[in-house]
Amino acid sequence: MALRHIPFRSKDDPLPDGLTHPTWVILDVTGAYPARQPASPLQALLRREETLEALEARVEKLRGAAWLHGVLVRISEFTASPAAAHAVRQILARLAQKKRVVAYLPQLTMTSLLAASGAPEIAAPESADVMVLGFAAQPTFVGAFLKKNGIEVENLRIREYKAALTRYSQERMDEANREQLTAYLSDLERAWALDLAAARGVSEDTARAWLNGDLTSAQAARDAGLITKVAYEDELVGPGTRPLAAVLDLLLPKKTNAKAGRVAVVPVVGTIVPGKSRPGSLPLPLLGGPLAGAETVVAALKRAQQDEKTKAIVLYVDSGGGSALASDLIWREVATSKKPVVAVMGEYAASGGYYVLTHARHVVASPYTLTGSIGVVSGKPVLREFNARHGLNPEPVGRERALMYSPARPFTAEERAHVEKGIAEVYDRFITRVAEGRRLSKARVDELGRGRIWSGFAALELGLVDELGDLRVGIERACELAGLPYDAPVWNAAPAKTGPLPEFAREAADAARLSVWPFGRERVLTWFDQEVKVR
Repeated sequence: MALRHIPFRSKDDPLPDGLTHPTWVILDVTGAYPARQPASPLQALLRREETLEALEARVEKLRGAAWLHGVLVRISEFTASPAAAHAVRQILARLAQKKRVVAYLPQLTMTSLLAASGAPEIAAPESADVMVLGFAAQPTFVGAFLKKNGIEVENLRIREYKAALTRYSQERMDEANREQLTAYLSDLERAWALDLAAARGVSEDTARAWLNGDLTSAQAARDAGLITKVAYEDELVGPGTRPLAAVLDLLLPKKTNAKAGRVAVVPVVGTIVPGKSRPGSLPLPLLGGPLAGAETVVAALKRAQQDEKTKAIVLYVDSGGGSALASDLIWREVATSKKPVVAVMGEYAASGGYYVLTHARHVVASPYTLTGSIGVVSGKPVLREFNARHGLNPEPVGRERALMYSPARPFTAEERAHVEKGIAEVYDRFITRVAEGRRLSKARVDELGRGRIWSGFAALELGLVDELGDLRVGIERACELAGLPYDAPVWNAAPAKTGPLPEFAREAADAARLSVWPFGRERVLTWFDQEVKVR
């Protein structure tokens, strides 16, 4: 590894004399890294991204390659969330148990450093971009903009922390929302400091000082102890180094122990909606990502239940919730499962995304997960002024109450009381589910609820989750509950194919029927606004 200025070797270049296999492999880590490949054909086609599942499979093969000495991990254009970056960190740490691992970072960012901290050695070029600035969020409030254009948003919520619709109904962030976001971001920085401190062998205070320091160059990062070496890539590769693609035929598949049984992974990814899961790729509010349909998730859970080889189920949740009804239907399937269910949280498991997993036997969260948001919201846009300005005149006919959710007018006092009664009933059901599943009193859950978000760190301290970890940890806990070895096979459960149309064609047809409001006729939501992105 001390060799300098050796050009990057291609697949066809001969190995140096005396070598029959490469001694080092270059592994590229680039992109957002969702946890699993979607089970549905259409979503798999639309989301052709590298996944944590695929990365872990490659790393397991590299761990078992007796001819391999080390791995150079190139982390560039890394756009993963803090939770996904933490999962990459864990994967690289497992690789480092068997091989020498060096991470190479052209960009030193909060998340790239977090991911690279699984490697004992981190190198960056002299010219690396350094952006170790902490975590922040900047949601845009459009209430004033909408009102200026004749649109108002009625926002009925339980309670003061439930901010799902406030970006649309308010001109600015209220104090309760600012309080919870500040606490969440503070927890993320605490988790980051602990992870980097453990990786670099320094105190938490030293790691926190990196966030307040004036680090502007790779050399400054090296002097502070944040990275271990300043070097260009050609200074890190030798004549026995090859890209991963050049050695795939040399990597043996990981052996699994299929005799005792297997573990099913059922994903709940995206906004939870009634009906079937669908891509939801339109650039509109609520539709900026995949939609997790209750019908699809329940069918996948049932298939895992009916599969004789499956002995345990992992429910992977990366969702800010959505429909209260759809969330409850998924919850019911989990709660009545005869096989042990372990829930694993991704970037989000908030509101309905928390509701669905309350009765899992064991709950695993990333320290960076955004969870909680135990609350309920309802509302509607009011276009009365907009219609008047543009000469639009909706004329009601029939029972006025049947048009309660019409955007043509605000709620009446009676209608508002009716909606508030409904969301209060849903909230009571929500906190009851949490109290029963987490073995807490309803009063305590109400205290933790009120729509407030929590980090995975805080959720562990409050008893809302059982353990901090990643999907691998969740799979191991499922194996333990089912009496399976850790090397038991894992499969992605999806609904059984039904109907005369090919699966791809049916999903394409479903996607084409998307509406601007993805929750069907339902107006009561257990939903967290995932437009709040951490930077």
